[in-house]
Amino acid sequence: MTAEANEKHTHDHLRTEVAARDRTPATVTAPAADDPPRGGIVVIQDARGITPYLLSVCDELADAGYLAIAPHLYHRDGIAEVDPTDGWAGAIPQMGTLTGDGIHADVDDCLAHLSDVGLDPSQTAVIGFCMGGTVALATASRRPLAAAVSFYGGSVSTSAWPGVPPLLDIAPALMGPWLGLYGEEDALIPLTDINELRVAAARSGQPTELVSYPGAGHAFHSHDRPAVHRPEAAVDAWRRTVDFLDQRVRPA
Repeated sequence: MTAEANEKHTHDHLRTEVAARDRTPATVTAPAADDPPRGGIVVIQDARGITPYLLSVCDELADAGYLAIAPHLYHRDGIAEVDPTDGWAGAIPQMGTLTGDGIHADVDDCLAHLSDVGLDPSQTAVIGFCMGGTVALATASRRPLAAAVSFYGGSVSTSAWPGVPPLLDIAPALMGPWLGLYGEEDALIPLTDINELRVAAARSGQPTELVSYPGAGHAFHSHDRPAVHRPEAAVDAWRRTVDFLDQRVRPA
């Protein structure tokens, strides 16, 4: 059973706060009530938490026909989002409070929520941004899903959290299709790591693709950060994301 509260309409979407499996606070964004979703997507936050930017991503997924659920990974510290006035200065230490066990438990609760509402693994995917991109690949290496998408997921050659190995170590164990989207000028993820991750993912035997964008750096999709946003790369990456999901996630 799931506890639900604070329902409200957002444009043509229904946005609901839930406790997935009565444990994990999460935000659910669904297409219009009379329009059944074609699948379910677990949306993993960047280091800042459940920001207006992340909710806009959920809106875009709902526009594409998907039910999106975003776990509040910082709930053990009693917050959904770091103080916006601190920005990344507050996000980095907050990200360090996470553990692999906690992350996996929260994501699994959200996958279970999608199952509870009638979406099986062939209709379920995961997408993440920044640290969420790392979590998306890690999830796809331990759970058989229809698709996974990582926007500039870091910790490629080193581990970010206890219980989450470097992506190079786990990419060969991918259990389903994976799309990686990276900037070639990412100060946090060297181009050598990006190229090695492409090879490691291909060793999984799953359909994988890693696209890297010249002139783009970390968080190039974040339209709320003008200094790093790269509109051309962001538009292309999102088009690829929706096409990838549409090809892999089986409609109901």
